[in-house]
Amino acid sequence: MTRNILLALMPVLIVAACGTPQDRCISRNTREFRTISSLLAEVEGNLARGYAWEERTVSRVEWDDCAYVVRGKDGERHIAYRSCARNVSDTERYRVPIDPAAEIRKRDNLIARKAALTKSAMAAVNACKAAYPEEGSRS
Repeated sequence: MTRNILLALMPVLIVAACGTPQDRCISRNTREFRTISSLLAEVEGNLARGYAWEERTVSRVEWDDCAYVVRGKDGERHIAYRSCARNVSDTERYRVPIDPAAEIRKRDNLIARKAALTKSAMAAVNACKAAYPEEGSRS
């Protein structure tokens, strides 16, 4: 679940890292609102599907051709190949049953929290736009 949230926020984090001062200001001041919105979308998806997604790391051994250097009879170095095992990790998604009543309570609480944050998030966006006007938006 944490990984899903991070993946959802990655575009915002990238924009925050290299965006304009206005973008960075908006990102910094609306972080909680965006987090609540992302969590709400996840809970609503769980309710619509009837289950949640979880992730786990699965390790396995994979055979590959590995190169190594050998010296020939003439003393020259040659590259040879042999089979070798390497550990590979994959992320596996799997379904997890949910308690619909608990998910509904969670959804309702997130809706209320989002409503409470909306006004302050809008004020923060307007303040950032006033503090850092962008070149293209000036008339």
